[in-house]
Amino acid sequence: MTEGKGVSPAAAAQDRNDSETERAENAAPSAQQLHVLVIGAIGVVFGDIGTSPLYALRESVLAASAGGPLLRSSVVGVLSLILWTLILVVTCKYVLILLRADNKGEGGTLTLVALAQRVLGKGRPSILLIGMLGAALFYGDSIISPAMSVLSAVEGVKLATPALDDYVVPITIAVLFGLFISQRYGTARVATLFGPVMILWFSAIGLVGLLHLFDDPAVFAAFNPYFGVRFLYQHPGIAVAVLGGVCLAATGAEALYADLGHFGRKPISVAWLYFVFPALALNYLGQGAMLLAHPEAIDNPFYRLVPEWALLPYIVLATLATIVASQAGITGAFSLTRQAIQLGLLPRMEVRFTSAEHAGQIYMPKVNRLLLVGVLVLVVAFQTSSALSHAYGISVFGAMLMDGLLAILVVWKGWKWGLAAALALLLPFVVIDAAFLAANLGKLVSGGWVPVVLAIFLVVIMSTWRKGTGILFAKTRKTDVPLRDLVEMLRTNPPHRVRGMAVFLTSDPETAPSALLHNLKHNKVLHEKNVILTITTDDTPRLSDNERVTLEPLADSFWQVTMRFGYMESPNIPKGLSILRKLGFKFDIMSTSFFLSRRSIRPAAKSGMPLWQDHLFISLARNASDATDFFQIPTGRVVEVGTQVTV
Repeated sequence: MTEGKGVSPAAAAQDRNDSETERAENAAPSAQQLHVLVIGAIGVVFGDIGTSPLYALRESVLAASAGGPLLRSSVVGVLSLILWTLILVVTCKYVLILLRADNKGEGGTLTLVALAQRVLGKGRPSILLIGMLGAALFYGDSIISPAMSVLSAVEGVKLATPALDDYVVPITIAVLFGLFISQRYGTARVATLFGPVMILWFSAIGLVGLLHLFDDPAVFAAFNPYFGVRFLYQHPGIAVAVLGGVCLAATGAEALYADLGHFGRKPISVAWLYFVFPALALNYLGQGAMLLAHPEAIDNPFYRLVPEWALLPYIVLATLATIVASQAGITGAFSLTRQAIQLGLLPRMEVRFTSAEHAGQIYMPKVNRLLLVGVLVLVVAFQTSSALSHAYGISVFGAMLMDGLLAILVVWKGWKWGLAAALALLLPFVVIDAAFLAANLGKLVSGGWVPVVLAIFLVVIMSTWRKGTGILFAKTRKTDVPLRDLVEMLRTNPPHRVRGMAVFLTSDPETAPSALLHNLKHNKVLHEKNVILTITTDDTPRLSDNERVTLEPLADSFWQVTMRFGYMESPNIPKGLSILRKLGFKFDIMSTSFFLSRRSIRPAAKSGMPLWQDHLFISLARNASDATDFFQIPTGRVVEVGTQVTV
């Protein structure tokens, strides 16, 4: 029998440096790769923000008119606010700054949490709370965005055929139902359509904007931020309502950062600066020029841009574009959920991989069902995109505000800029996000309560799971036997041996797994080779094979193995154990038994949580995905040992 040797810290560090160097060398795509990635980014990243012209300017000018006549100064002022929101929030904050705050190429709110924890330590509950709030608000966006986008697109049929007015909601429900049902087949089959559809969409909206650009040349004054600031100063009574509409133009901006790992910084930046932003600016300017010349078009300025003969094709194209936008939000929710599970914020859930080539393309049935229910409830409850817009801004800019706060910590401590420099760089954007969020808080009664209630519910879920697992870990550790003491005891009093290898999973490498203790107590046998396996999640998105496994011999038949996974990876124990062969450790999956502890949790008389939270944690634990499936262990090689614990 050959015993493995552990990897030295120096060798591990060198391997890590080598892998990071290799990533850096391969980071710059070739011209052909850049072209493909730019098309992919246009199709996936910009779907949400790309469909904002359907409703953003309409809602803003309706708020500016306040039920009265639409003033020319109001149109120019509102349009200036929209353009400068795209310039400051999207271009400056996300494209120029946050896309550089990556964790080995990955982005998103929980990536910022991982980066902040790395430089400040993992014991900071405030950082985790900000991350949980950001993640919870992102879920709200993932539910509201499909409902809002598809509703606004389908509402165009009222202009083409007023008789279809009563069928807007049923058509929307049918489109959304088909969208969510198709998720089980994965995005790989339709991904090639995303880029061309959105390229056609942005070209089409830019073209109709260009056709009306000179309806009134006064529209170009909107590029002067003075007119936007003056409008807010001269109309303080409606400023909050107008900002609540203006912010809709930036919905989806967080996707630029969240999807960083799929496409990279340069393709996303190129797509935004040279194609998406110009198309959006042309469309908004075209809508504004038309409103200056024809104020009566305020009912639906986007579709009023379109020639009557092309209205139906534009409605079809808009519906396709909103489906793409919704698809991006749904898959974003899947990715965020997997990250949250790996970071210990949510219980295990089933993850299905829908592509053999791209590990990021996943399907989570439970999350998909919950999103579908939430989206359909919103459509039925709000009926129109105008009503639903009241619920939109809070989730979007709440999540953006959390990103900004976490980014300050990363720039300050991670980039070592100093607090003053970090605040000078990011505080203006935090103020803008806070202003937009405050403007939307006025819509709490008329629909803004939806993302707030959802965020509170999800934060309670995450904090309960994290706190409950911590209490459970502390309680079981009190009664556990130190692993090294047990190994020494078995060495002096060896039980009967059986052939093969046993792998015992444990979250605490210092104590003996309960499955091992129960196996000795009831079966009174020990395998020839015994591996005590601990799974840990790193604050990096992915790890190389050289970083995956460490092996430490404890005795002649015991080894302690630590298997590490990045927070963007799905744990695969058999694949991880196969790396042991490189360390000189013989491993055969067909002669290996995996021992798992299945805990039956009961509420304790005295607990660290209120009784309602105890029951919530127990319910979450009962509905967690089976560890066998989650860790991708062959079902025929698993032995489960039941234990009862109180929390």
